[in-house]
Amino acid sequence: MSLTSSISHYIKEIGRGKDGARSLTREQASDLFGLVLDGAVSDLEIGAFCLSMRIKGETRDELMGFIDAAEARISPEATPHKASLRPVVVIPSYNGARKLPVLVPLLAALLARESCDVLVHGIESKSGAAINNSASAAHRVTSAEVFALLDLPSSVQFVPIAKLSPALKKLLDVRKVVGLRNSAHSVVKLINPYRALADVRSALVTSYTHPEYALSMNETLAGLGATALLLRGTEGEAVADPRRTPVMTGLARGQAVTLQEMQHGSLDSLPALPATTEAALTARYIQSVLAGEQSVPAPIALQVQHILKLL
Repeated sequence: MSLTSSISHYIKEIGRGKDGARSLTREQASDLFGLVLDGAVSDLEIGAFCLSMRIKGETRDELMGFIDAAEARISPEATPHKASLRPVVVIPSYNGARKLPVLVPLLAALLARESCDVLVHGIESKSGAAINNSASAAHRVTSAEVFALLDLPSSVQFVPIAKLSPALKKLLDVRKVVGLRNSAHSVVKLINPYRALADVRSALVTSYTHPEYALSMNETLAGLGATALLLRGTEGEAVADPRRTPVMTGLARGQAVTLQEMQHGSLDSLPALPATTEAALTARYIQSVLAGEQSVPAPIALQVQHILKLL
C-alpha cells in the first residue's frame, strides 16, 4: 500500500512529553486514529503515535475520538445479532485467566438464559500476549479456549478481534514489538459495535484492572452516552470475582449510578471452583452450573441482574 497521509502534525502536538504535550479534540483524535487504523501512515509514525500517547496519556475526548474511529471500522459481516429483537450485551475479553478460571463464558450463558444476545470479542488463543506482555502471559487461558469446549446457543457468539477489526488487532500486536501497551488496549475494552444502531438495545460490560482507570473509563463512557456496566475485573476480565462482590457502576445513556457496593471480605459460602485454570476444567465447571448441579456464584448472579436492569 502506498502511503497517502501523514500524522506528523498530530505527533508534534502529542509527542512533546508528559508536561509539554497538547491534547487533541475528539474530532482530531478520530481523524488520527482512523489514519492509523487504515494503514495510511508509516510504521515509524505508528510507533511514534503509540509511544507518544503512552507517555502523555489519553484524555476523555481523545479516547472518545479513538472509539468513534474504531467503531466506524468494525467489519459489519463479523457482527452478529444486528437483526435480533432481543437486547445485546457486549463483553470484551482480552486478559485471560492466570490464577482463577475465566468465567466470562458463564456470564454470557446466564445472560442468554435471560433472553439476551451476547457478543464476546477478544483474543483467540494463548498467542494473546498482545494484551499481556508479561512472563505469565503464556500461561493464561483465554475465554476463546473455554468457549470452544462449550455447546452454547447461537445467541452467544465469540468473535475474535482479528475478525471484528483486523486493524485493531494489528495495532494491539505492536506491543509485541515495542513491549508497551498502547491506546488500542484501552479502545478494545470500550467499543460497542451496536452503539450507533438506533434499533438495537445494547449494553457494554467492561472492567478495569487498576483503580485509577475506573474514573477515566467512567468519564469516557459517560461522554459517549453509553449504556454500560463497569466493574473491577477478575484478573482483568469483565466478570465479577466469584469469591467476593466488587463495586459495580452502571451507566444508562451516559448517566452513572452505583448499582452495587463492594462486599468486604469473602462470601459466607465460597463456590467450589476448579482447582486450576485449565480450559477443560473450566468448561466442565460452567456446564455443571448451567445444569443446576452447582449454584451460580452469588457475585456473578448479582452482576447478571444489574446488567438486565440497564437494558
